[in-house]
Amino acid sequence: MTEMRITGRTGIMLMLADPVAHVVGSLRLNDRFAAEGLDIAVSPLHVAPADLATVVDALRRMRNVLGFGVTIPHKIAVLPLLDATTPRAARIGAVNFVRRDAEGRLTGDNLDGRGFVDGLAGQGIALRGRRVLQLGAGGAGRAVAFGIAEAGARELVIHNRTSERAEALAADVAAAYPGCSARAGTNDPSGFDLVVNTTSMGMHEGDALPLDAAHLEAGTDVAEIIMTPAITPLLAAARSRGCRVSLGTSMLDAQYVLVKELLAIGAPAA
Repeated sequence: MTEMRITGRTGIMLMLADPVAHVVGSLRLNDRFAAEGLDIAVSPLHVAPADLATVVDALRRMRNVLGFGVTIPHKIAVLPLLDATTPRAARIGAVNFVRRDAEGRLTGDNLDGRGFVDGLAGQGIALRGRRVLQLGAGGAGRAVAFGIAEAGARELVIHNRTSERAEALAADVAAAYPGCSARAGTNDPSGFDLVVNTTSMGMHEGDALPLDAAHLEAGTDVAEIIMTPAITPLLAAARSRGCRVSLGTSMLDAQYVLVKELLAIGAPAA
């Protein structure tokens, strides 16, 4: 792997989050950029919600910044601070990567859904024709839900602590992809082909499971979007019951090519 050397020619990316201790995306992106000989460095940036607008405005003026990632809790809050969003991000209503152009204009996209689906495919887990239970309807959950429907899932049941949010997301997905039967429901995983956790439950020590693991069946695949810890309590419980699991890092790894396309990152540095 090429050693990272940050100079005045290095393109800078940031990952905006609150907190940042769980962020591993910067490390994985740095490793990939370095492996390709690309002169780009990525760093987490701890930004409190009250400071988000100030930070985003400052990033417009930083001319060596290529763009930035956006994660919990800023994926929805960042929307009104941008100049434009892609049709995909506008449909989802959340952003996870932002491109900064030479004039300082900021354009947001959402690569979570496509990355999630591609990450599953890389592990041999298909979505077409399957029944899926999704836990959570927040910023990342919205992207994953649209990605699941677009990939051809037959049925998508969304459970959220606030049922109104689950109902709203299910209605939006059903309107965009009528071939997928989307509705709000309980967190009982019985009878589903795939269970997806898009909540933060499992990120912190002592978190409760987002469902009753006793109802998981051996033929059910279980996927996370949490990246730290890699094996969450839910994935550990699923494995113990014979389920095939997908780690949250697979979603980010699959987004690498998409990030390069969004930021117009081309040939390796000389």
